[in-house]
Amino acid sequence: MLVAVTFGLTAIAGVLHYATDQPVATFVVCAIALGGLAWIVALGTEALGSHFGPAATGVLQSTLGNLPELFVVLFALSAGETVVAQTSILGSLFANALLVLGLSIVAGARAADDSCMRFGARLPNDTAILTLLAVFLITVLGVSDRVGDRASHHTLAISVVGAIVLLLIYASWLPGYVRSDTAAREPGESNLPRVPALVLLAGAGVGAALVSDWFISALDPAVKSLGISKAFTGIVIVGIAGNAVENAVGVSLAARGKSDLAVSVVKNSVSQIAVFLYPTLVLLSLFFAHRLTFVVNPVLTVALALTAIAMWAITGDGKAAAFEGWALVGLYVILAALTWYE
Repeated sequence: MLVAVTFGLTAIAGVLHYATDQPVATFVVCAIALGGLAWIVALGTEALGSHFGPAATGVLQSTLGNLPELFVVLFALSAGETVVAQTSILGSLFANALLVLGLSIVAGARAADDSCMRFGARLPNDTAILTLLAVFLITVLGVSDRVGDRASHHTLAISVVGAIVLLLIYASWLPGYVRSDTAAREPGESNLPRVPALVLLAGAGVGAALVSDWFISALDPAVKSLGISKAFTGIVIVGIAGNAVENAVGVSLAARGKSDLAVSVVKNSVSQIAVFLYPTLVLLSLFFAHRLTFVVNPVLTVALALTAIAMWAITGDGKAAAFEGWALVGLYVILAALTWYE
C-alpha cells in the first residue's frame, strides 16, 4: 500500500513540475515523495542483505542512491552552473561521510547492548584510502592553481588523467571487496524475494533521481529570494536532498542492529562519490561547453582532507561510540555554517 502511495506521489510531483508553475507545492510533494522512496530503498536493501551479503548489497544500494547526484550535476553543467555542479558532488560526499555516517553511528550505538556500534574494519579503512586518493588529486591541483605554476594551465588535462586513474583503482578494488563476504549474510526478518527486492530498488532509485531534480528545480526560486550562496546550496541543500535515500537507509539499518550493512551502505556511497561518481562526471563534462575539474575551493579542499582523516580515525578500528557519531555531525554543522556565509 505504502509503495503504491509513494509512486503515486512521485507521479504527482512530475505533473506539478512539468504542468504547473507552483514551486511551493512541487517542493512539498517532492520532499514527501523522497522520504517514501527512501523507505522503499531501505526495504529492498534489507531484503537483499539476506541474499547477497553486506558488501554486494551496499555497493548496489549506494549506486542506486547516488543516481540523484549524477542527474543534478549533469543538469547543472548543461545550464552552465559549474559551481553548483562541483559543490553538489562535494556536498554529497560531506553529507554521507559526516552527517549520515554520524547519525548512523549514533543509532547503531544506541541499539547495541554495550552502547558501542561494531562492524567490519575493512571497508572503513578501504574507504579512507580511496577518499584520500581523491583528496591527493584535489590538493595538488588546488595548490598548483593557487601558485600559478606551469601545470596550472593544464588543469583539465590533469583532471582527465586523474579521473581515469581513480576509476581504474576503484575498478581494481571493487571485485575483491564484493567477494570478501560472499559467505556472510545479514540476518533479517524480511521475506521479500530477491527479484521483487531488485525491482523495488531499481524503481525507487530511478524515482529518487527524477524527484531530486524536480525538488532542486522547485527549490531554486526560494534560494534566490533568500539570497543563499551557491556554495551553501550545493554543499548543504543539494547534499542533503540528494542523499535522502542514504539518510533513511543508513540510520534505519543501524537502529535495527544491522551494523555491517548500515556501514556498507554509507561508506560505499562515500567511496563511490570520491573515486567513481566525481571522476565519471569529469569525463562526461567533456561533452558539455562547461567543463568540470578537480580544482576545488581551498577551504573545501582542507575540509575534504580532514573529513577523510576523521572517518578513518572514528571507524578504522571497527567500532564507534555515540559521541563519535555526534562529533561527525558536529563537523558537518560547522561546515554548513561556514558555507552559509560564503
